[in-house]
Amino acid sequence: MITDLRLLLGPERAHILTRYVAWTVGYGVLSGIAAALLVPVVEALASGRRDTLGAHLLTLAAVTVAAAVVRYVQTMRGSSAALETMSSMHQRLGDHLVGLPIGWFDSDRTGRLTRMATDGTMMIGGIFAHLLSPLVIAVAAPATVTVALFWYDWRLGLASALCIPVLAFAFRFAGRNLARGEAADHAADVEAGSRVVEFGRNQRVLRAFGRGVHGYRPLEDAIEGQRRTRRRTLGLGVTGLTVGGLAVQLAVTVLLLVGVWLALEGAVAPAAAVALIALTFRFAGPLADVSEYAGAIRIAAADLRRLTAVLREEGMPEPEVSAPITRPGRIELDGVTFGYEASAPVLHDVSFTVPAGSVTALVGPSGSGKTTVIRLISRFWDVQHGSVRVGGADVRSLCTEDLTGQLAMVFQDVYLFDDTLVANIRLGRPAATDVQLAEAARLAGVDEIVARLPHGWDTRVGEGGAALSGGERQRVSIARALLKRAPIVLLDEATAALDPENERYLQRSVRRLAEHSTVLLIAHRLDNVVDADQIVVMDGGRVVEIGTHDTLKIADGAYARLWRARTDARGWRLLRRGV
Repeated sequence: MITDLRLLLGPERAHILTRYVAWTVGYGVLSGIAAALLVPVVEALASGRRDTLGAHLLTLAAVTVAAAVVRYVQTMRGSSAALETMSSMHQRLGDHLVGLPIGWFDSDRTGRLTRMATDGTMMIGGIFAHLLSPLVIAVAAPATVTVALFWYDWRLGLASALCIPVLAFAFRFAGRNLARGEAADHAADVEAGSRVVEFGRNQRVLRAFGRGVHGYRPLEDAIEGQRRTRRRTLGLGVTGLTVGGLAVQLAVTVLLLVGVWLALEGAVAPAAAVALIALTFRFAGPLADVSEYAGAIRIAAADLRRLTAVLREEGMPEPEVSAPITRPGRIELDGVTFGYEASAPVLHDVSFTVPAGSVTALVGPSGSGKTTVIRLISRFWDVQHGSVRVGGADVRSLCTEDLTGQLAMVFQDVYLFDDTLVANIRLGRPAATDVQLAEAARLAGVDEIVARLPHGWDTRVGEGGAALSGGERQRVSIARALLKRAPIVLLDEATAALDPENERYLQRSVRRLAEHSTVLLIAHRLDNVVDADQIVVMDGGRVVEIGTHDTLKIADGAYARLWRARTDARGWRLLRRGV
């Protein structure tokens, strides 16, 4: 837990946690010493030695005052450490996330990250407020008492020392039980949550097939599995806590028996024996707290581990200084082999060049690897074999900022931020002038949208651009690319779901983009690639043909088959029955 907290703080702030733990250990040691000093006080009272009683009381008072001061400092440092860790958590996560591969951010990880980032604040506050301090004190105080018992009588000290491995084993057993239960609970909760979201998102499909009213079996199964898991977790928790509690009681009983035996043998005075027996309870008390806190500690440690697991994810290796861009606007793939899992390649020895200033189209059936090519050019992932070069430089030799500066990307699924329309377009180039923004908006057809919006440019588009249609969001995305004026523009099936009007705006924008940028586009509608300077045909993760529309039609290969299929599909119509 402490290691994970240090990771959240980062190396420059880790000393905050170290000092807090040191003060907490100091308080635990002083607590143990104060308890141990009660033994000579009791002995002096019982024997009537008033000459030594005053000295013992003064010493006890001094240690008690010191413990109070240390406790105050420790509490203040704990509050400071909690605040620093909570603020560092979001900063550290943000700094680390920008270095992870874009492909890491799938929907499942993003959902988990959202939960961790929001719940993490309360979790870390709870660790400092209720868990870390009792845990450290529960180790420091009994350790100090054990040393004191050795000082008063080696047999009591030896008995307490021998109890420690038994207690450690019992606590470890309890902790493992609770950890197994917590892990099972977490998996069941994630599964049930995913099914609830799925059930809500797909109501139209479910109701269309009569499943909206009578329930959804995967959701019912997930909830039933969650209930069964909860019952198993309860059994594991009860077993673990019972074993831990019994171990503490066993330790207390052993120490009591040794203390009584020593008193009966005359090895210690009866009054001292009573004081030593009281000291054994000071030994066992914090350990009992550990047993009670075991569940909360394990759950918090598991949550913290999931959070820090993100920080332990390997980031994309990045050079300190980018390689020079020697051929602006040029894209080259040379012998690229890649798979999202190394054992299952998606691309096989893919090689082609996109000349600077040209329009190149990637076509092919679904699953042929077109989108993967775009993602590798953008360095969402790194290739397993071969190289991808942008502007003459391997993308792995470019800093992220320099690579993204070369690219403008337009995807089929456009995300707009919950901000004004003008702010979403300015994302392409924040320093652009109003004239440049207006021109980009005109070419992309956004000015026509602005005229219909209630507050014009200052209209908020809602989260994800909910206030706009899909085609309108695509126009905003195109306007961003036009405004950025990057040397290379990548369009990933940007026309797949557009109506004729929005497609007309997009085609006009692509022509304008081609005047000053290299354009690489993926298109399923072959009408949109007829005029491309180059068409790269992919199938099964391989490049099977490269050429222009006319030369590929004459070659009568894969592209010609796709073109004929498009032509045949164009003339379909519904017929009346019997016609």
